[in-house]
Amino acid sequence: MNAIVFILVAFFVLLLLNVPICVSIGLSCAAYTILYGGLNSSFIAASMFTSCDSFPLMAVPFFILAGALMEGGGLSKRLVDLGDSLVGHFTGGFAIVTVVCCAFFGAISGSAPATVAAIGSIMVPTMVERGYDKDFSLGLIAASGCLGILIPPSIPMVVYGVSTNTSIGGLFLGGFGPGILTAILLIIVAIFISRKRGYKGNGRKFSLKHVGEAFVPAIWAILVPVIILGGIYGGIFTPTEAAAVAVIYGFFAGKFIYKELTWKKFVDAVTNSCTTVGSVLIIVGTATTLGRVFTVEKLPSILSEMIGTISSEFVILLIINGLLLIVGCLMETSAAIMILAPILLPLVVPFGVNPIHFGLIMVLNLAIGMITPPVGCNLFVAAGLAKLDFVKIVRAVVPFLIAMAIGLILVTYVPQITLALPQILGY
Repeated sequence: MNAIVFILVAFFVLLLLNVPICVSIGLSCAAYTILYGGLNSSFIAASMFTSCDSFPLMAVPFFILAGALMEGGGLSKRLVDLGDSLVGHFTGGFAIVTVVCCAFFGAISGSAPATVAAIGSIMVPTMVERGYDKDFSLGLIAASGCLGILIPPSIPMVVYGVSTNTSIGGLFLGGFGPGILTAILLIIVAIFISRKRGYKGNGRKFSLKHVGEAFVPAIWAILVPVIILGGIYGGIFTPTEAAAVAVIYGFFAGKFIYKELTWKKFVDAVTNSCTTVGSVLIIVGTATTLGRVFTVEKLPSILSEMIGTISSEFVILLIINGLLLIVGCLMETSAAIMILAPILLPLVVPFGVNPIHFGLIMVLNLAIGMITPPVGCNLFVAAGLAKLDFVKIVRAVVPFLIAMAIGLILVTYVPQITLALPQILGY
């Protein structure tokens, strides 16, 4: 127990000193091996290597690259135009378009920050130009970007599946319910605020002709999730192979159909993806190592004994939700999943909680963390889209954060929101 306390104290002290999270985890593990001698120092290197030596985990770099190629290739712009033609005429229409487009782009990229950057770079300037307050626009895009990891495919779902040996295909199916529910709740809040502040639509009447004109160019973007998810559930390819197909499709559509993916944009997409993938895999490696250290120190057994007196599924899920909300405010999503999922899942399985259901509870909790200071990466990406005081963005995101918290309660205690599709299709 003393070793566990030492590791946690060292980790959080390093975080407070602004040491990168992957370095904080690695140094904490290294200090543990030196001071307690329970494991050989080579254990860290070996554990980091073996944790990344995973075929399903290869989906992560492919999905990241696919999202970058599709952003540079103009797919996000076509989705925005289609969304505008469908709902842009409503009060707060551009706010609705933002949420809908984030949901669609989330089905392409699998990443929340990428969704914020891709859709926000188009929608935020447009919304401000049409009379929306800048703080509202940035708060909305930050919250809507969370759909990038709730709507499948999702990088955190892949990480959870790898760390707990849960079906990634089942997790992708389970993500539709929570993702759609969250999108609906965000739209309701956006419409309410828009009416209160007097935000108008695009000024055009709804026209099927206009929808058709926007749909034809957007069809290649819409086909991406159809090909990826259809191929997975049709048994044509695995999630990892689907990610590779998405890369090829994204390059082809951007280069030869929309003709917006220049060689410079291609190089930028590859370079940025390599940087992102490198940081993600280092986090996965160090987080897995930390999880194994905790296992050696019998942390799962200690936690099981601590909650042994709890006999209520309601209470245990409430406690875990509280823990994950706190962790989401402080830790990067992939690291939190790699460390906590193997520890927490065995605690809830005896209560009859489905691993797919629990995976979506974790992902939704950590998605909320993406719009909660101090780590809240979506907030920082949104802040980079326009010059605005960070505190104002945080205030603007609060109503959407409350909406997502309501969604979390529903997803936690109404399992069929998550499990309906997986059960229908036999997962």
